[in-house]
Amino acid sequence: MRPGAAASRGPSARVPGEERALTSVAAGDRYEGEEPADLPRLWHVTLSVSGDEAPLQEVRRALEQLAHDHPFLLTSRYANDHAEIRYWEEARDLHDAAAVALRLWGEHRQTAGLPPWEIVGLEVIDRQTYHQRVAEGYGPLPASPVGVHPF
Repeated sequence: MRPGAAASRGPSARVPGEERALTSVAAGDRYEGEEPADLPRLWHVTLSVSGDEAPLQEVRRALEQLAHDHPFLLTSRYANDHAEIRYWEEARDLHDAAAVALRLWGEHRQTAGLPPWEIVGLEVIDRQTYHQRVAEGYGPLPASPVGVHPF
């Protein structure tokens, strides 16, 4: 290689065989010019759970108790073997919102008397995406009526 050849190829050029340091971006990191990472944002969460059949009255009572204990819950739909909970979560980033959502069912199983079902689905989208989907007619419709309802 002739002297100065690497410099003429630009700052990202490297000599064949030369090792290159790998870099990564940590969860929650933002690029220059983005809003500060510590400002909370709103995230629309849909949590789906399912498992062995349970009496409908018990499922409804448990979801109503969960909604009473945590008034941030927007709506719940249920059947005797599955349920869906939708709500808005305020969190720094998607990772934080998802972490809270994944703990919700297990942490409140005892206090609300929730069935021993497992989480089978989770969707977390930012407020802008939620409103864009609704406007385009293919997103989760705004919950109405708010509350606990059968499927």
